[in-house]
Amino acid sequence: MGAMSWWHWAIVAIVVIVLFGSKKLPEAARGLGQSLRIFKSEMSEMQNDGKKAVPEATRELPAKPADPSSAPTVDDVKKSA
Repeated sequence: MGAMSWWHWAIVAIVVIVLFGSKKLPEAARGLGQSLRIFKSEMSEMQNDGKKAVPEATRELPAKPADPSSAPTVDDVKKSA
């Protein structure tokens, strides 16, 4: 008997309606819906930010030249960036 039957849920619903009133419940549901939409959009934005940051971090460096004397210096790398 750990699970609640349908009449338990009916009693809980009646108590909630009596406590909060029929006017406050739609406002609360609307506020909850807006909060969930904002949360969902922020989560998708965070995922998109993560995807955009990865290609920059894993950008390929130029191939090493065979002759070390012609290797780019630190100043050359800073100028190209």
